[in-house]
Amino acid sequence: MNWLYFQYIEYLSKHNISHLIGNITFYIIPFCIIAAVLLIVVLFLVLAERKLLGFFTQRKGPNRVGYWGLLQTLADAIKLLCKENITPSRADRFLFNLAPILIFVPVFTALAILPYSAEFTFVNTSTNAILYIILAAFPIVSIFLAGWAGNNKYSLLGAARSISQVLSYELPITFVLLSIIVLASSMNLTGITIAQYSRYGIAGWFFIPCILGLGIMFISILAELNRCPFDLPEAESELICGYNTEYSGMRFAVFYLSEYAMLFANAIFLSILFFGGYLSPFGTYLSYIIWGDSNLASILVYFEQTFWLFLKAGIIIFFIIWIRATLPRLAAFDLLKFSWCWLLPLSIFNLFFVVIIKLLCGGALCS
Repeated sequence: MNWLYFQYIEYLSKHNISHLIGNITFYIIPFCIIAAVLLIVVLFLVLAERKLLGFFTQRKGPNRVGYWGLLQTLADAIKLLCKENITPSRADRFLFNLAPILIFVPVFTALAILPYSAEFTFVNTSTNAILYIILAAFPIVSIFLAGWAGNNKYSLLGAARSISQVLSYELPITFVLLSIIVLASSMNLTGITIAQYSRYGIAGWFFIPCILGLGIMFISILAELNRCPFDLPEAESELICGYNTEYSGMRFAVFYLSEYAMLFANAIFLSILFFGGYLSPFGTYLSYIIWGDSNLASILVYFEQTFWLFLKAGIIIFFIIWIRATLPRLAAFDLLKFSWCWLLPLSIFNLFFVVIIKLLCGGALCS
């Protein structure tokens, strides 16, 4: 963010505004950018999922509102904004209203610590990889509050299922992340991305030495997101809608927005850990190939890095939607048993395997 910061300070200086005000207000800009991009991404993801599910199940999907149904998600968003926010008479009003806020804030913060390019990293800390999985699991607090405060047994049962599910699948995620940290010798997401650089492009990405960890992480993230076949907390046939049964209007929309925002964030997180993040698959950037070492190339390369990151995340999201259209829902006992009996031992084995590879390579992988 250094380039954007200096441009902002220079702009304020031209209008005789103090640097102190610039230092205070600068951090509002990244969050405004994230908020604007997030709304567009969520609207697109909802439409894309509906269209893909229609394609996979040989149905038409949305096709009435706007050309090819492109305005359907916008119409749904307006409908949710206009609907009444109903609070059950016997609900705990404070916790009931607090839950949607608590689920959205950590998701929003998690998106802020992801490196979108070498320049566009809004919040960069030395341990932001660990910080990310903490923020990704934090919405479980909001889910528990939503299930408890609504005074509805179906909501409470959905919240209990979600808590047990996230806790059981968080351990395999942690062990796989440790294996990536061992490979990169860094707990910083930008450092993990740079550690995957290779002049051979894809050859340096961590999915090659950690292919088992990729499978474990992908399955565990599906469970953490409550996506098929692990969508037990929102099992419509059993629990109506799970922990958010009693919510309506804008408060329900916040839960819905957070779910798709977390889907987008986790897809980017997977791309960073295993597929080189914003790195080009060719080992060099097309901006430098086309424009050489010009000033234009030095600017365009940042946008190209963001393009590669979003493309990788989009492919991961495509597979997540494909799985939803393909696999049936697991039983609750089978879901927990699969994590504790299979994924957790495999994730520990994967960590030992990666440590051995690191030692055999003398502390360095293909470059």
